[in-house]
Amino acid sequence: MIPLSVFCIDFMDQGLVLLNAVGGPASTGNAQRLLLAIAIQESGLEHRRQLGGPARGWWQFENGGGVVGVMTHQKTRDAARKVCDYLHIPFSSAHVYDAIAFNDPLAAAFARLLLYPDPHQIPGSDDEEGAWQYYIRNWRPGKPSRARWVHSWAAAKEEFA
Repeated sequence: MIPLSVFCIDFMDQGLVLLNAVGGPASTGNAQRLLLAIAIQESGLEHRRQLGGPARGWWQFENGGGVVGVMTHQKTRDAARKVCDYLHIPFSSAHVYDAIAFNDPLAAAFARLLLYPDPHQIPGSDDEEGAWQYYIRNWRPGKPSRARWVHSWAAAKEEFA
């Protein structure tokens, strides 16, 4: 697994800074903590391509799920288009899906955008259950593991302490 501080600086932060620069949602400490926990949960920070499945990137986006969702939601599509334009990625689900596996700024920006439309406030560091519910509601994982989440959240919480 990639060291968490390295992941945050080298893989996640670039996309969040880019997203902010194009007018996307801010990335507070709570958002960063949640994004890190989700990346740990989804990929273990080891697999950019889902083992035995279709998902791509550290946050494990599927083409017909998160990719299309971010590209079409009224609250995220403009920022998603601007991110793609900046990165010279054609704004089509097929191109984004292919690129998200290895384009870390794209993956991080789309992960933050997937959280953005949720009407609830992103949970703070002491709300592990609220963070779990936020993750389940927005990622809609096929095989959610509450036991793994406890570890993922604890690691992200420690990184952003």
